[in-house]
Amino acid sequence: MLPSFYKTMTFKEKVGQLLEDILKEKASLFLVDVTISDSYKVTIALDDDNGVNLQDCIDVSRAIENNLDREEQDFSLEVASVGVGSPLKLIRQYKKNVGRMLIVKLATTKIEAELIEANDESITLAWEAREPKKIGKGKETVQKKQVIPYSEIKEAIVTVTFN
Repeated sequence: MLPSFYKTMTFKEKVGQLLEDILKEKASLFLVDVTISDSYKVTIALDDDNGVNLQDCIDVSRAIENNLDREEQDFSLEVASVGVGSPLKLIRQYKKNVGRMLIVKLATTKIEAELIEANDESITLAWEAREPKKIGKGKETVQKKQVIPYSEIKEAIVTVTFN
């Protein structure tokens, strides 16, 4: 049974409250994005510390669908996991992808490297690069490591590799 104050909430507030309630029940699942268009198309993108499965999307969809009245407001609803190749938006997404390869776009450069650490302020990337030898001709492979504050990241995408 929904609380009485629920009746006075806007459509957007109702969706937000329902999302908050279902995500409390599923601790590893988290909201990446929610949009509600002018035509009341609700699009929800989810992620999970262990990967989103179809049942997670179904459960969230049903929790929202079953608690909104289409007579009051007609709407469409789409619940999905963030796709492969979608930019990382939350610190929690960086933390869950430690050990994976990322393409990170900064203001002036792009780095493809392994995400070796993610904390609340920054990420640490590691990669190998070919650079001119310090003595003599030719190039040598060097290990690179860089700490990047989230504020400097324009976009970061997990790369998928097939071995």
